[in-house]
Amino acid sequence: MEDKQIIDLYWRRSEQAISETDTKYGPYCYKIAYNILSNKEDSEESVYDTYMDAWNAMPPHRPTLFASFLGKITRRISIDRWRGQTAAKRGGNEIDLALDELEWCVSDSRSIEDEMDRKELIRTVNHFLGSLPVIERRVFLHRYWAMESIEDIAVTYNFSQSKVASMLHRIRKKLRSTLEKEGFR
Repeated sequence: MEDKQIIDLYWRRSEQAISETDTKYGPYCYKIAYNILSNKEDSEESVYDTYMDAWNAMPPHRPTLFASFLGKITRRISIDRWRGQTAAKRGGNEIDLALDELEWCVSDSRSIEDEMDRKELIRTVNHFLGSLPVIERRVFLHRYWAMESIEDIAVTYNFSQSKVASMLHRIRKKLRSTLEKEGFR
Protein backbone atom coordinates (compact mmCIF):
# COMPACT_ATOMS: atom_id res chain seq x y z
CA MET A 1 0.00 0.00 0.00
CA GLU A 2 1.26 3.48 -0.82
CA ASP A 3 2.13 5.92 1.97
CA LYS A 4 -0.63 8.33 0.97
CA GLN A 5 -3.20 5.55 1.32
CA ILE A 6 -1.87 4.56 4.74
CA ILE A 7 -1.97 8.18 5.91
CA ASP A 8 -5.55 8.45 4.62
CA LEU A 9 -6.42 5.44 6.81
CA TYR A 10 -5.04 7.29 9.84
CA TRP A 11 -7.11 10.33 8.95
CA ARG A 12 -10.22 8.17 8.65
CA ARG A 13 -9.31 6.62 12.05
CA SER A 14 -9.24 3.14 10.54
CA GLU A 15 -7.39 0.58 12.65
CA GLN A 16 -6.14 -0.91 9.39
CA ALA A 17 -3.68 2.02 9.32
CA ILE A 18 -1.63 0.42 12.08
CA SER A 19 -1.52 -3.02 10.46
CA GLU A 20 -0.55 -1.49 7.10
CA THR A 21 2.12 0.61 8.80
CA ASP A 22 3.47 -2.47 10.55
CA THR A 23 3.55 -4.44 7.31
CA LYS A 24 5.40 -1.75 5.37
CA TYR A 25 7.54 -0.09 8.05
CA GLY A 26 7.69 -2.52 10.98
CA PRO A 27 11.18 -3.87 10.16
CA TYR A 28 12.51 -0.35 9.52
CA CYS A 29 11.20 0.97 12.85
CA TYR A 30 12.36 -2.16 14.69
CA LYS A 31 15.90 -1.77 13.34
CA ILE A 32 16.09 1.82 14.56
CA ALA A 33 14.75 0.84 17.98
CA TYR A 34 17.01 -2.19 18.29
CA ASN A 35 20.12 -0.20 17.33
CA ILE A 36 19.38 2.07 20.28
CA LEU A 37 18.02 -0.37 22.84
CA SER A 38 19.78 -3.67 21.99
CA ASN A 39 16.80 -5.53 23.43
CA LYS A 40 14.10 -7.36 21.46
CA GLU A 41 11.18 -6.72 23.84
CA ASP A 42 12.02 -3.05 24.43
CA SER A 43 12.46 -2.54 20.69
CA GLU A 44 9.08 -4.11 19.95
CA GLU A 45 7.45 -1.89 22.59
CA SER A 46 9.06 1.17 21.02
CA VAL A 47 7.67 0.18 17.62
CA TYR A 48 4.15 -0.25 19.03
CA ASP A 49 4.51 3.10 20.82
CA THR A 50 5.54 4.59 17.47
CA TYR A 51 2.27 3.43 15.93
CA MET A 52 0.32 4.95 18.81
CA ASP A 53 2.16 8.27 18.49
CA ALA A 54 1.50 8.25 14.74
CA TRP A 55 -2.18 7.51 15.47
CA ASN A 56 -2.34 10.44 17.89
CA ALA A 57 -0.49 12.81 15.53
CA MET A 58 -2.76 12.23 12.53
CA PRO A 59 -4.88 14.25 12.25
CA PRO A 60 -4.04 17.14 12.45
CA HIS A 61 -0.52 16.40 11.13
CA ARG A 62 -0.18 14.97 7.61
CA PRO A 63 3.43 13.84 7.13
CA THR A 64 5.04 14.37 3.74
CA LEU A 65 7.74 11.73 4.19
CA PHE A 66 6.00 8.95 6.08
CA ALA A 67 9.12 6.80 6.58
CA SER A 68 11.05 9.73 8.04
CA PHE A 69 8.08 10.66 10.22
CA LEU A 70 7.93 7.13 11.65
CA GLY A 71 11.72 6.90 11.99
CA LYS A 72 11.85 10.14 13.93
CA ILE A 73 9.11 8.99 16.31
CA THR A 74 10.77 5.59 16.80
CA ARG A 75 14.14 7.19 17.46
CA ARG A 76 12.69 9.64 20.03
CA ILE A 77 10.73 6.95 21.84
CA SER A 78 13.70 4.57 21.86
CA ILE A 79 16.14 7.19 23.12
CA ASP A 80 13.69 8.20 25.85
CA ARG A 81 13.29 4.54 26.85
CA TRP A 82 17.08 4.08 26.78
CA ARG A 83 17.61 7.18 28.95
CA GLY A 84 15.09 5.87 31.46
CA GLN A 85 16.82 2.51 31.62
CA THR A 86 20.34 3.90 31.89
CA ALA A 87 19.77 6.86 34.19
CA ALA A 88 21.73 5.14 36.96
CA LYS A 89 24.22 3.21 34.84
CA ARG A 90 26.18 4.27 31.77
CA GLY A 91 28.41 2.77 29.13
CA GLY A 92 28.93 -0.14 26.82
CA ASN A 93 26.41 -0.04 24.00
CA GLU A 94 26.27 1.60 20.58
CA ILE A 95 24.21 4.60 21.64
CA ASP A 96 26.73 5.41 24.38
CA LEU A 97 29.59 5.14 21.91
CA ALA A 98 27.86 7.19 19.22
CA LEU A 99 26.82 9.95 21.64
CA ASP A 100 30.30 10.04 23.17
CA GLU A 101 31.81 10.41 19.70
CA LEU A 102 29.54 13.35 18.87
CA GLU A 103 29.97 14.99 22.26
CA TRP A 104 33.49 16.00 21.27
CA CYS A 105 32.03 18.01 18.37
CA VAL A 106 29.14 19.83 20.00
CA SER A 107 29.54 20.11 23.73
CA ASP A 108 31.64 22.03 26.13
CA SER A 109 31.28 22.99 29.76
CA ARG A 110 28.06 24.89 29.03
CA SER A 111 24.86 23.47 27.60
CA ILE A 112 24.19 24.29 23.95
CA GLU A 113 20.49 24.62 24.73
CA ASP A 114 21.31 27.32 27.31
CA GLU A 115 23.58 29.25 24.95
CA MET A 116 22.37 28.83 21.38
CA ASP A 117 19.25 29.05 19.38
CA ARG A 118 18.41 25.40 18.74
CA LYS A 119 16.97 26.06 15.31
CA GLU A 120 20.18 27.74 14.16
CA LEU A 121 22.22 24.76 15.31
CA ILE A 122 19.90 22.40 13.43
CA ARG A 123 20.14 24.57 10.31
CA THR A 124 23.93 24.55 10.53
CA VAL A 125 24.15 20.78 10.97
CA ASN A 126 21.66 20.18 8.14
CA HIS A 127 23.65 22.48 5.86
CA PHE A 128 26.84 20.65 6.86
CA LEU A 129 25.27 17.26 6.10
CA GLY A 130 23.99 18.55 2.77
CA SER A 131 27.52 19.57 1.82
CA LEU A 132 28.95 16.07 2.38
CA PRO A 133 29.34 13.58 -0.45
CA VAL A 134 26.36 11.21 -0.49
CA ILE A 135 28.21 8.17 0.84
CA GLU A 136 29.72 10.12 3.76
CA ARG A 137 26.31 11.58 4.63
CA ARG A 138 24.73 8.14 4.58
CA VAL A 139 27.46 6.62 6.76
CA PHE A 140 27.12 9.54 9.20
CA LEU A 141 23.33 9.11 9.40
CA HIS A 142 23.59 5.35 9.84
CA ARG A 143 25.87 5.94 12.81
CA TYR A 144 24.40 9.00 14.49
CA TRP A 145 20.76 8.92 13.49
CA ALA A 146 20.04 5.20 13.29
CA MET A 147 22.72 4.40 15.93
CA GLU A 148 24.12 1.51 13.92
CA SER A 149 27.40 -0.13 14.90
CA ILE A 150 30.52 0.49 12.86
CA GLU A 151 30.53 -3.21 12.04
CA ASP A 152 26.99 -3.07 10.61
CA ILE A 153 27.79 0.03 8.56
CA ALA A 154 30.91 -1.66 7.18
CA VAL A 155 28.82 -4.64 6.09
CA THR A 156 26.15 -2.41 4.52
CA TYR A 157 28.67 -0.51 2.40
CA ASN A 158 31.20 -3.33 1.94
CA PHE A 159 33.89 -1.26 3.69
CA SER A 160 36.38 -2.34 6.31
CA GLN A 161 35.54 -1.33 9.86
CA SER A 162 38.69 0.80 9.97
CA LYS A 163 37.55 2.67 6.84
CA VAL A 164 34.17 3.42 8.43
CA ALA A 165 35.79 4.52 11.71
CA SER A 166 38.27 6.71 9.84
CA MET A 167 35.53 8.24 7.67
CA LEU A 168 33.42 9.02 10.75
CA HIS A 169 36.43 10.55 12.50
CA ARG A 170 37.11 12.85 9.53
CA ILE A 171 33.43 13.84 9.31
CA ARG A 172 33.31 14.65 13.04
CA LYS A 173 36.43 16.80 12.66
CA LYS A 174 34.79 18.67 9.76
CA LEU A 175 31.59 19.05 11.78
CA ARG A 176 33.50 20.38 14.77
CA SER A 177 35.33 22.87 12.56
CA THR A 178 32.05 23.99 10.99
CA LEU A 179 30.43 24.44 14.39
CA GLU A 180 33.42 26.40 15.66
CA LYS A 181 33.29 28.71 12.60
CA GLU A 182 29.57 29.27 13.23
CA GLY A 183 30.20 30.08 16.90
CA PHE A 184 28.71 26.95 18.44
CA ARG A 185 31.86 26.01 20.39
